[in-house]
Amino acid sequence: MREALRGLTVRGRAFLAAGVTAIVCAVVLGQPGLTRVGVLLLVLPLLVAFVVSRGRYRLALVRTVAPRVVTAGQPARVQVSLSNEGRTPTATLLLEESVPFALGARPRFVVRRLGRGRQVEYQVRSELRGRFEIGPMTVHVCDPFGLVRLGRAFSSTTPLTVTPRTVPLAAIPLTGMRGGAGDSMPRAFAGGSAEDVTVREYRRGDDLRRVHWRSSARVGELMVRREEQPWQARATLLLDNRLRAHRGAGAASSFEAAVSAAASIAVHLSERGFTVRLVTATGDDPTAWQRRHDAPDAATLLEALAVVGLTPTSAFDLGWLDETATGGLVIAVLGALEGAEITALRRLRHHAGAALGLALDVPTWGAAGHGEIPYGVPAAPLLAQAGWQTATLAAGERLEPAWKALGVRVKAVAR
Repeated sequence: MREALRGLTVRGRAFLAAGVTAIVCAVVLGQPGLTRVGVLLLVLPLLVAFVVSRGRYRLALVRTVAPRVVTAGQPARVQVSLSNEGRTPTATLLLEESVPFALGARPRFVVRRLGRGRQVEYQVRSELRGRFEIGPMTVHVCDPFGLVRLGRAFSSTTPLTVTPRTVPLAAIPLTGMRGGAGDSMPRAFAGGSAEDVTVREYRRGDDLRRVHWRSSARVGELMVRREEQPWQARATLLLDNRLRAHRGAGAASSFEAAVSAAASIAVHLSERGFTVRLVTATGDDPTAWQRRHDAPDAATLLEALAVVGLTPTSAFDLGWLDETATGGLVIAVLGALEGAEITALRRLRHHAGAALGLALDVPTWGAAGHGEIPYGVPAAPLLAQAGWQTATLAAGERLEPAWKALGVRVKAVAR
């Protein structure tokens, strides 16, 4: 009952105030008829609050988002199935869904009487990449007079991943990228001991005939022999996500342009058969969890790029080079640079079979703002000094011409 009284609407509180006022006026003026009106106005909200508070509704909610992964600017449809698991129909319900600001306004629905179940649908769209949580949904129980409103909130949420925009890229000559690593390297099972056999953990669907029982007994869990696979082309994609290397804010910033370019390159390389490894300036690999089991595909790379953010670090962390064999293709999408970073980039070039750099002309995205470091040295000249093949991308320019220009430079070097 206390909760119901706290849920009195403006109309319900006005009824109470009017009832009290009518009773006082009736006593002062000696009008018994006005007293009956005042009692009616005073009792009605209290009676409604009592009836609403006694209602016991057992509601269940199932939320479905399709598709769960969309590209920025594409819509996703959300379907909410609300069912009444109680025996009595509910009163009027007001449904209010909580959605992040980037997905638009909060959807609201009115359900007059909920019998066994009801479905409602709405659409969300985001121009910004990221991973968003849709929900929880709040259910407000209202009476027919609009005097009391009680709120109940479900705890469940549903994720929606918005990946960066990508553009199709033309095939350019990529040299020096052949190599093998991990499962991609062919291995010969010459001997019969467990030490001579390369094994991995058993996964659902593996053929039981591939189980290596000696290794399984030693480890304590099922282990299977790795299949011999041909060498594969592999590439490392370095994304410069240092805060001081970029300018602008929101979708119009140089960093968002860098993320979109990295996403397009990752999809292009995956379609050409490359095993792509994504690395940020801090040395983190956002797809490391997937790499433990299998090589990440284009969808996994896009989902990782959807949540990559800026970092306050000022230098490149190349600790991951110790875990990667020498050789292979390295493509870097870089912001503005200083001379201090050239050492790390020269070291990276030394380890790579081929090094291609897409350098953003960061000053074209605007000058340094208040409190920001005036850090606007273009990366292309410094990359060229370090032995990289480079192309420049300025604000407002399309990625495809810059990618083709990079291919022309690679072709010229190959000749």
